[in-house]
Amino acid sequence: MLRDKIRLIAESAGTEAVAVAVYDFEHDIAWTMHGERWFHAASTIKVPVLLGVYDAIEHGRLQPYSRVHVRNRFLSVVDGRPFTVAPGRDANTEVHNAIGKTMTVHELAEHMIVTSSNLATNLLIDLIGIENIRTTLRSLSLTGIDLQRCVEDDAAWRDNINNRITAEGYGQALRLIAEREAISPAASDAMLDILHDQRFRGGIPAGVPDAARVANKTGEMSTVAHDGGIVYLDGRKPYVVVILTQWRAEAENRRHTIASISRAVYEHISTTADDD
Repeated sequence: MLRDKIRLIAESAGTEAVAVAVYDFEHDIAWTMHGERWFHAASTIKVPVLLGVYDAIEHGRLQPYSRVHVRNRFLSVVDGRPFTVAPGRDANTEVHNAIGKTMTVHELAEHMIVTSSNLATNLLIDLIGIENIRTTLRSLSLTGIDLQRCVEDDAAWRDNINNRITAEGYGQALRLIAEREAISPAASDAMLDILHDQRFRGGIPAGVPDAARVANKTGEMSTVAHDGGIVYLDGRKPYVVVILTQWRAEAENRRHTIASISRAVYEHISTTADDD
């Protein structure tokens, strides 16, 4: 039973909570384990932001080549006070090196997903607007995704105002992109191209054969580690898998645990079409 395997992996690793959502296009089967449980989204929230970016492009409010002034000053949703994204807390230096210059919307979107740049994320959230991104999510009938603020807004974090996500919600967003039904076929293809260039491959991709192609986006902070992806295997339709995990701050082997769960899902999908 897949559920038992995942539970054993999670318990052996010492996770505090785990949620998994799977959709197999080959057999039209959906499966979840604690799929409705909310987790701090960490950087997985960047996929919903990406949806907002391409919705704005689709409706002519932006162009991929539109240039954006790169700055490092944002206003907290709590009190309107300015805050910055510390370079040492960002996964990308290229966007920080461009402060005072301009980058295109497409370049920022790539950095947001491929290298998980927090500065690029906040620039895009500010450019589009949180409420406009929420409107996009509602138009796609996506639930289980709760965008509340920019990343690194410490004042909001202290007030427990956080971006949240569920495995089912994240999985549905990825499923729409895979089905080319997110915004439009062209927008879905563009987002899929970006997700395929993901540089963080220690989670879901590490649990599937090397020949598999995986379009994914991770998210990790002190107490959570997540990954969600679309897995393409030769000779069959793809499947979507989302793995969300919560940990003690000092816990290790987080990515290895996600990779182990990814391997269990791959083995299950490869051997049976049963929904257990």
